Amino acid sequence: MADANKQSAISRYFRETTGELKKVSWPTWPEARQMTYIVIAVMVVMGLYLALVDGIGERLISLAVSA
Repeated sequence: MADANKQSAISRYFRETTGELKKVSWPTWPEARQMTYIVIAVMVVMGLYLALVDGIGERLISLAVSA
């Protein structure tokens, strides 16, 4: 009995997941490419920003420790 309930729950999960994925509004390839470029640009900008903040923090700490 427990195996039948488990099997039915698993099959229901996959059936519901498939149904939900059909409702998703998927982007076109040009939209996906544009969003990818945006994500890469934001990652580069944030990486540069964090490197700058890290460098400033490192210098401040080294000044505080050496003083």
